[in-house]
Amino acid sequence: MANNDEKNIASRMSSVDQAAILLMSLGERDAAEVLKHMGPKEVQRIGAAMSELKNVQQADVQSVMQNFLDEARNLTGLGMGADNYIRNMLVAALGEDKANSLVDRILLGGNTTGLDTLKWMDARSVADIIRNEHPQIQAIVIAYLDADQSAEVLTFFTEKVRIDIMMRVASLDTVQPSALQELNDILEKQFSGKAGSQTKAMGGYKVAAEIMNHLDGGIETELMDAIKEVDEDMGSQIQDLMFVFENLKDVDDRGIQALLREVSSEVLIIALKGADSDLQEKIFKNMSKRAAELLRDDLEVKGPVRVSEVEAAQKEILTTARRMADAGEIVLGGGGEQML
Repeated sequence: MANNDEKNIASRMSSVDQAAILLMSLGERDAAEVLKHMGPKEVQRIGAAMSELKNVQQADVQSVMQNFLDEARNLTGLGMGADNYIRNMLVAALGEDKANSLVDRILLGGNTTGLDTLKWMDARSVADIIRNEHPQIQAIVIAYLDADQSAEVLTFFTEKVRIDIMMRVASLDTVQPSALQELNDILEKQFSGKAGSQTKAMGGYKVAAEIMNHLDGGIETELMDAIKEVDEDMGSQIQDLMFVFENLKDVDDRGIQALLREVSSEVLIIALKGADSDLQEKIFKNMSKRAAELLRDDLEVKGPVRVSEVEAAQKEILTTARRMADAGEIVLGGGGEQML
């Protein structure tokens, strides 16, 4: 019975929060060994969760540990992915000395090329590095980075530059190994690292759509309108590939149920304030009767919410959905299906 209680506690936490508690329970050496198998994005998300941990009860730790052991028993191996990092998150969570030591181990443990190094940097620094490069180089870098990081980097450029870069990204197909190697070499002279090169497919309408999905609503609309003014067909093709919040109606019931397990109720309530009745009903029918009733009540009593807050909540859910789709946990239907 105690085990069931412990599992119930863990089930109320997101997977990221559980990972944060698990790592904070380990010593620095063991945490470093785990984190060095992750990439920038995973470290960033877990680091952020670590920094927000407060008043963690012993029961929480025991629940997370029990849940981890139960899942580990069912796996033949542990697979870990890769993507975006912020040093300050770990400093806030672990303190300056521990964080710096941990970061050094992670970075030295990886085979990071010049371009890959950019994924570990904050968006402003990346923008500053490529600001004076040829627009085609800028487009290659933007296409190479993960969509959410690329979107943030673009915010540090003027509207005119953003339009030029995005149209070049959409027009990209592949980059010759020699060109990629040359760019790696240039960057590695600044960062110090091991060179590496291979033929790389990057850019295209799909990548442009993914980046657009991560832009703030105002910038996204402004940029799409500008692209369509220059090339109507390109703008339409990018728009067709974009996966927006309303497209969640096309995700199957099993996918919606999996997604709801990763989303906090507060974020869901705010996001649904801006959703149409069809999508709301889709969400309700994939919850238990009791949970659906509570959510309906919460939506009714929730006062007016700023459009910016609704957009932020919807983007948070979409980011989770895309992450789960990339991991093969759900399938995004409708317009977003081609993005997988």
